[in-house]
Amino acid sequence: MQGPTVALFATCFNDTMWPEAPRATVTLLERLGCRVVFPREQTCCGQMFTNTGYADEATPLVRSFVEVFGGYDHVVAPSGSCVGSVREQHAWLARRAGDEGLAAAVEQVAPRVLELSEFVVDVLGVTDVGASFPHRVTYHPTCHSLRMLHVGDRPLRLLREVRGIDLVDLPAAQECCGFGGTFAIKNADTSIAMGADKARHVRATGAEVLVAGDNSCLAHIGGVLGRQRAGVRTMHLAEVLAATEGAA
Repeated sequence: MQGPTVALFATCFNDTMWPEAPRATVTLLERLGCRVVFPREQTCCGQMFTNTGYADEATPLVRSFVEVFGGYDHVVAPSGSCVGSVREQHAWLARRAGDEGLAAAVEQVAPRVLELSEFVVDVLGVTDVGASFPHRVTYHPTCHSLRMLHVGDRPLRLLREVRGIDLVDLPAAQECCGFGGTFAIKNADTSIAMGADKARHVRATGAEVLVAGDNSCLAHIGGVLGRQRAGVRTMHLAEVLAATEGAA
């Protein structure tokens, strides 16, 4: 039976730098019976502007977002950070602009925008997605997914069902990796120290692969691990859940 139609919100930074994550999201959702569409008019959610104090510049992007995605019951993104922006910042931006029509549109659209693990577990009701990935893996819960979206253990529930996986706990998992967007630029020394702590914990697990739901955090931690020549790969959650490595 055909599953729901899903609009893919790829996010601008994934589209630009890590297209493997949205591609894997499509592979996964289609395997689970969804019809995935990609609205080509989509662009940035505005988070970068909002977080750096450019609310006026972010507001047109909120208008664009509700226009592009307003006709869909399900909008899914492989990014806790961007979904957090849509669900937590868009309403504030609309109210700040004094635009009641925009605020009403955001109120309708924002709750339909889900991070990948939320959609798979809560909407599709699935934890075994038919993945196979025979590697030692540890999972980093990103701050936005953990603290803004409250995804809880949904990603871990999905990973535990992956065939062949050796999933090991990450020490001090809930500590921030230190990226934080412009935080890493404005507070570079602190960011590097936090990243080094996170990399030390990753290395302590003996994992081959570090997994997370946000590529920005993976880029930061992966950069530290790479400079340390730790031999640890980074992969987005969607890539692991889409994998069928070693499957019969």
